[in-house]
Amino acid sequence: MSADLSQLVKAYDVRGVVPDQWDEPLAELFGAAFVQVTGADAIVIGHDMRPSSPGLSRAFARGAAARGVDVTEIGLCSTDQLYYASGAFGLPGAMFTASHNPAQYNGIKMCRAGAAPVGQDTGLTEIRELAENWLDEGAPEPEPVTPGTITQRDTLEDYAAHLLSLVDLTSVRPLKVVVDAGNGMGGHTVPTVFAGLPLTVVPMYFELDGTFPNHEANPLDPANIVDLQKRVREEGADLGIAFDGDADRCFVVDENGDPVPPSAITALVASRELARNGGSGTVIHNLITSWSVPEVVREQGGTPVRTRVGHSFIKAEMARTGAIFGGEHSAHYYFKDFWNADTGMLAALHVLAALGGQDGPLSALVAQYDRYAGSGEINSTVTDQTARLAAIRTAYEGQEGITLDELDGLTVTATDWWFNVRPSNTEPLLRLNAEARDEATMEKVRDEALAIIRG
Repeated sequence: MSADLSQLVKAYDVRGVVPDQWDEPLAELFGAAFVQVTGADAIVIGHDMRPSSPGLSRAFARGAAARGVDVTEIGLCSTDQLYYASGAFGLPGAMFTASHNPAQYNGIKMCRAGAAPVGQDTGLTEIRELAENWLDEGAPEPEPVTPGTITQRDTLEDYAAHLLSLVDLTSVRPLKVVVDAGNGMGGHTVPTVFAGLPLTVVPMYFELDGTFPNHEANPLDPANIVDLQKRVREEGADLGIAFDGDADRCFVVDENGDPVPPSAITALVASRELARNGGSGTVIHNLITSWSVPEVVREQGGTPVRTRVGHSFIKAEMARTGAIFGGEHSAHYYFKDFWNADTGMLAALHVLAALGGQDGPLSALVAQYDRYAGSGEINSTVTDQTARLAAIRTAYEGQEGITLDELDGLTVTATDWWFNVRPSNTEPLLRLNAEARDEATMEKVRDEALAIIRG
């Protein structure tokens, strides 16, 4: 029976339970397959704080080095720190992390030189197929080459310096910020990046612990920012910032502890990046970010481009259009000056610079970027995704003033509202996002759509 790694190798990365779904011998095969597919003669590898990460990372390095490839290990790092190393060194890279997944999971996020993505259409399928073949037949003996070297290099200071070269925080007013690292890699990067800035940092859960003893490292789940919200209010802080497990995403709460929608952060950062680029440039946003985003981009002289959900689509469009910035509803933020890769830390620095550059509170600052009532993402389990989508199309098709498009799932748009329904690629779910000019209209549209989805 053939090896089947399709449940482990996802659309954008490797992700599964250790050791049930994968282990160090398989990581070694992935290392060999990665260098074969990328044609690399040198690579860079980093890992997060999960107990299994160092062993998996070193096994991957062995698989690569056995085929004559020189490996630079940067050790403990955030995912965007690995992207920095890939961009700065001009090397393909591999990051060992399962982001916000529970402790028993681990994974690999891979990129080509310059942090260009490796996904199912850009090499990941070939890597999976090679690993499957080698699991069946045994890995081929490396050709007689001199094994590559494995060396260590610390990039944290250089990563911090690069980020701080892109955002000027030297003249901001003093701010008090609560940072919840969720026992993830933000606890490693924040002390270095924020050092010397006019910030009073109140740290929460900075201890690196891949068992996540305090809460899951996924700040998009409201349950995981309760501690942060409470602490911001107790401290009288100006804002709170939460990072996910591998610290490539950041989530913001204002001085009242209220969550700031990622779309509002996207619009705020887009405004700043457009100003930095002379009031022109392309900004990418996925189709379920708020109407606020393209509105602000146009008001600031930029060109908004709407894409499907998913970092591979965002990065491809950024490369195609030469975009200066991109944002997603999931709190991923992409920057041209960061090799089109996503970095939550750079987005956080922009928020701090914007807040510290004026006298008002964060709630007042973001109000201009948070103009509509949104539902957030609502998941529904369905037995037949295609049939439910067809039912929605039937219900709205042909109605006056309503348009439908299928860029990603089905989007239904009217003058005062829109909603999108997308099928999950891995589960029997439909995901609903709705937005309207006021809360009552949004709730009505949301409930009508859910009634059809849930039959």
